[in-house]
Amino acid sequence: MSIIHAIILGLIQGLGEFLPISSSGHLVVIPYIFGWDYQGLNFDVALHFGTVLAIIIYFWRDWKKIIAGAISPSHQYSLYGNLKKQTGNWQPATDYPPNLFWIILIASIPAAIAGYFLENLAQHALRNPLLVAILLAAFGLLLWLADAADKGDKKIINIGYAKGIIIGIAQAVALFPGVSRSGITTTAGLFLNLDRRSATRFSFLLATPAMIGAFVLTLKDFQPQMINSASFVAVLVSIVSGFFAIKYLLRYLEKHGFLPFVIYRLALATLIIILYFNR
Repeated sequence: MSIIHAIILGLIQGLGEFLPISSSGHLVVIPYIFGWDYQGLNFDVALHFGTVLAIIIYFWRDWKKIIAGAISPSHQYSLYGNLKKQTGNWQPATDYPPNLFWIILIASIPAAIAGYFLENLAQHALRNPLLVAILLAAFGLLLWLADAADKGDKKIINIGYAKGIIIGIAQAVALFPGVSRSGITTTAGLFLNLDRRSATRFSFLLATPAMIGAFVLTLKDFQPQMINSASFVAVLVSIVSGFFAIKYLLRYLEKHGFLPFVIYRLALATLIIILYFNR
């Protein structure tokens, strides 16, 4: 693999993992479009390590607050900001509920179960470009429907266990290439009346334990001696691109919707279908 290929695949992983366009789908279809060889499990593990680091680096302050709230709910009110007393009620220093850690933990169970039983199916039998194209288009349209009907004003602090579990079930569907983890969980959040930014932020927080767990599970088949300089380049690119994908997507969603990503998914799906039936 050349350094150029490594940079492109690192960008695909970093951007695709956090933008609602499916990194796993792109890692199937981009080599298919350009005729590149599949680089193997070791390379996939290295790329996922990069995006795991990106999401941990970006949200480490948030996770400190979330874990503090789980250990002692009073920390939510005193450790991360000045206390303010308004109308006789203490106001939290963040927009996270004190039980968010436990909500995320329980909501992560469906994806863990799906990953345990369906990993081989999703990673091998379903790595078909035509199927990826269909999933890109179908779940892109679903995101568009949720976004077009967006009248949600709920924040993460309004998420309870029921909503968390529903979004967690949606995350389990993202095991299939072409669905997009961030896309399907954000879609579920929008349908549950979260605003765009809150739905996306919760999507990223929920993805953190799933991404770490998936990475740890793949380590059993990892062969460090197979890693080369191109792999290191790809990891570095995935870390940097993943970090900025999170940062600027959250900023973008303060004023804009998901339509550009929906159009991109539909265009890519169309291109894949055309290539598939002409080869």
